[in-house]
Amino acid sequence: LKFRLAGYPRKHNEGRVEVFYNDEWGTICDDDFTLANAHVLCRHLGFVAATGWAHSAKYGKGVGRIWLDNVNCAGGEKSIGDCKHRGWGNSDCSHEEDAGVICKDERIPGFKDSNIIEVRKPLARAGSRCCLGSCRAGCREPCRGAALPWGSPAWPQSSLKSFPTALWQAPMCRSGGLSPSLLAGCAGRVSGPLSPCRLFTERQQLNYRLHSVSCTGTEVHLSMCAFEFYRGNASAACGAGMPAVVSCVPGPLFATGNAHKKKQRQQQQGQPRIRLKGGAKVGEGRVEVLKSSEWGTICDDRWNLLSASVVCRELGFGSAKEALTGARMGQGMGPIHMNEVQCLGTEKSLWSCPFKNITQEDCKHTEDAAVRCNIPYTGYENLIRLSGGRSRFEGRVEVAVGAGDGDQPRWGLVCGEGWGTLEAMVACRQLGLGFANHGLQETWYWDASNVTEMVLSGVKCAGHEMSLSHCQHHGTSLNCRNTGTRFAAGVICSETASDLLLHAPLVQETAYIEDRPLHMLYCAAEENCLSSSARLANWPYGHRRLLRFSSQIHNNGRADFRPKAGRHSWVWHECH
Repeated sequence: LKFRLAGYPRKHNEGRVEVFYNDEWGTICDDDFTLANAHVLCRHLGFVAATGWAHSAKYGKGVGRIWLDNVNCAGGEKSIGDCKHRGWGNSDCSHEEDAGVICKDERIPGFKDSNIIEVRKPLARAGSRCCLGSCRAGCREPCRGAALPWGSPAWPQSSLKSFPTALWQAPMCRSGGLSPSLLAGCAGRVSGPLSPCRLFTERQQLNYRLHSVSCTGTEVHLSMCAFEFYRGNASAACGAGMPAVVSCVPGPLFATGNAHKKKQRQQQQGQPRIRLKGGAKVGEGRVEVLKSSEWGTICDDRWNLLSASVVCRELGFGSAKEALTGARMGQGMGPIHMNEVQCLGTEKSLWSCPFKNITQEDCKHTEDAAVRCNIPYTGYENLIRLSGGRSRFEGRVEVAVGAGDGDQPRWGLVCGEGWGTLEAMVACRQLGLGFANHGLQETWYWDASNVTEMVLSGVKCAGHEMSLSHCQHHGTSLNCRNTGTRFAAGVICSETASDLLLHAPLVQETAYIEDRPLHMLYCAAEENCLSSSARLANWPYGHRRLLRFSSQIHNNGRADFRPKAGRHSWVWHECH
């Protein structure tokens, strides 16, 4: 059985349920429909659960057959076909009774749909010195190795026979979040710095599975290219050829060394025209573009992986693994600059793609487009962990030190002195846990680990770093006044966060000067809303000159804003 969500208006996780049965799409009648039915259907669609359901064709009337009626599920069934119903195609309903579901916006891990590509394994480590997927003597080229096909436990090699250089090298690097630079061809064409790798591969018992891989260069993943499988004895295949070899160059964010950083600074001097906002992790967020000195968003009409990949590559990431619609990364503010973007996939910039200019009626910020990009595997998440928390999103921070040259890492604590939100942001990013809710300087209530030694102090981050090791710190000369475990740093992370923004133009448009009598300002004085000189005034006579304006605060984030003070401590005041 196949299922899909249809209808309008709707978000990506809701809609009219349509089922593909007997080579025909049809709908489900809402008679006797329950939340348990919706749970089963949402799991079919790749969501973890349902939050509600809709009756009476809320998402519009479907067409074709009404396949199911009087469906009655317990909620735990693996398929809607296992639930009680009147039989396939046996219904007394019209399409005015088509049922819909609202699913929880959380994917079942590993589930794929037509607008998502998950890359299972990293193709290359940024800055690592590896060949053929493992570090060995004699192979020392950074970021270089045999291309490893997806899905095979043994990662057998692809043959270089019939590989047109320009056609396939780009997707191979891009899906790993790296840029292509050099490709070795068939035997006899591997030369120069790649020769140690060639010598190494010639000593291997190679097991080929793929050949005649032919890409257009716009694919977001190697699996989308045309290719052929070797049949039968794969070890005798590719007689005159060699394993496919790529050399990838990391994007600016992942580059190491001063030369790269200098070049990056030079590139940043020019104003970027595209950015990602609202994403919890590196390489994801709402797409915003700069036009006429004003940042704006993109409408999600016809938004797909090809266009999303152009965005990712322009920003120095790999290809896109997900093209998100329906303001999944929060709603933006200001204008919507582009609609119906239709990239071919070869463009260097999103502005080179065909698109329509927007009118107010076309799109709203509930349709803001977003992306999740593939990024190079860095291994940073293996050098940090949390302990003692109530969930995986919180705990005392523990970092690994001395993990180089094959040594076993030594785990230790971070001094809580000076630890704040910026440091917590970097820790949460390195852990892959999203945003920082809190950075904690005392963690006596999370004392659940046998790690007791402080190994890092003086940590001071700017907030944009990808690892705590990239922040300023005292290095090996530890300097922490309180070295007890209760003073170790901790974090509380969250996949979503609020993001409050003042509507600045409104302040400018509504500001005015008012001379107001003092007898009307007792309340404002009580609330310290007047300047200190008001205390010396001749109350209740005279007046004060006030600057007055209206303000609006927008929450641009993906979580509700909850003030630190609980609702019990709020009081009504006549001034406000």
